[in-house]
Amino acid sequence: MRLPIALLAAIASPAAVAEIPTVTAPTTLLCERAFDAASGKLLGATTILVEGRRIKTVIAGRKPSAGARVVDLAGMTCLPGLIDLHTHITGETSARGYEEGFRLNSADYALRGVGYARRTLLAGFTTIRNLGDVGNASIALRNAIDQGHVLGPRIFTAGKSIATTGGHADPTNGRNAELTGDPGPKEGVVNGADDARKAVRQRYKEGADLIKITSTGGVLSYAKNGQNPQFTVSEIEAIVATAKDYGMRVAAHAHGDEGIRRAVVAGVDSIEHGTFMSDATIALMKKHGTWYVPTISAGAFVADKAKTPGYYPEIVRPKALAVGPQIQSTFARAWKAGVKIAFGTDAAVYPHGQNAHEFVLMVDAGMPPAAALQAATVHAAELLDQGENLGSLDAGKFADIVAVPGNPLEQIAAMEAVAFVMKDGVIHKGAGSTAE
Repeated sequence: MRLPIALLAAIASPAAVAEIPTVTAPTTLLCERAFDAASGKLLGATTILVEGRRIKTVIAGRKPSAGARVVDLAGMTCLPGLIDLHTHITGETSARGYEEGFRLNSADYALRGVGYARRTLLAGFTTIRNLGDVGNASIALRNAIDQGHVLGPRIFTAGKSIATTGGHADPTNGRNAELTGDPGPKEGVVNGADDARKAVRQRYKEGADLIKITSTGGVLSYAKNGQNPQFTVSEIEAIVATAKDYGMRVAAHAHGDEGIRRAVVAGVDSIEHGTFMSDATIALMKKHGTWYVPTISAGAFVADKAKTPGYYPEIVRPKALAVGPQIQSTFARAWKAGVKIAFGTDAAVYPHGQNAHEFVLMVDAGMPPAAALQAATVHAAELLDQGENLGSLDAGKFADIVAVPGNPLEQIAAMEAVAFVMKDGVIHKGAGSTAE
């Protein structure tokens, strides 16, 4: 039975209680077009046969397979499941966010993350990288999703970000003297190479998939400087070497140029934000093969919200006004220079589920639509070391497949209208899914 396109495009109201779908039988997807992530080209009519969790075959034309359920994606473009490499899935922006940090427990953040994860998946993002949380809430959420208890994207998480004393991810910033204390490596705060090594091992012990450091000041932390370098090169080198021992990559939050430079020469895998990096640092990133994850969406959002009195503390507003407008122009320079770019948005700094707007901002800055789609598919999978499983519509890979109306290479905003979502061979949106 072919399912009409109307069913696929319809967005149902969330049910009070919705059963999490499971794989039932082989499924044939009949796509009007398909995005070849490896080449960055759009293919014509394509048939994708899914068996279990993986893609079995991909063939030209629209050819239903005998004995398989047929989903007719007429008028739509099929793409690999999208990947957002910079999220904070257990939190979300709010004018109450700073005071909530004194009231909420890690369980509260994990439970809120259930809703954010669902929203993210239904927006077409079947895989995310989580770069910092509270109380390892994202590790608990990852495990619950993997075990089928809740609905959400595949999560690779850093758990607690690693900072220096008073740094961007020091959890006690802004507290009074009685509450400040002296957090150490267990809490993700380090001073010196030995602390740094211990903090990495602690993240491994807690179940993190990768390491996140805050190598410069940040925008939303309760601190004056958003650009100053906050690690020495030797501290970052100790983190990178120890992470390598445990099979983990290192992502570095960095806005200021010197902190970016230190992180690059010390061997981190990716620079997140990269707001004020110079042309010399861009050249250094290209030389070292360092990935750039720009998060333009976050910059645009904080710059806008900083104009609303009371939304951010007064110590934060000047940073948000300065950083926000700069990220998109820095991204444009990095792209033109040939730096490797992977897709990331900093979801939570803006509301979850709006991740795809990053495509529009990337294209507005001069990146071709095909390259923007590659950044969120094949290139993101490469940075995750998941190229064998994710990032393209190829036989043997996980059946993470999304579909959008029309042709996204002609109208990139189509990525904000995902009408069909399959993850691990399970349909979560469109085709009458109960998960919508």
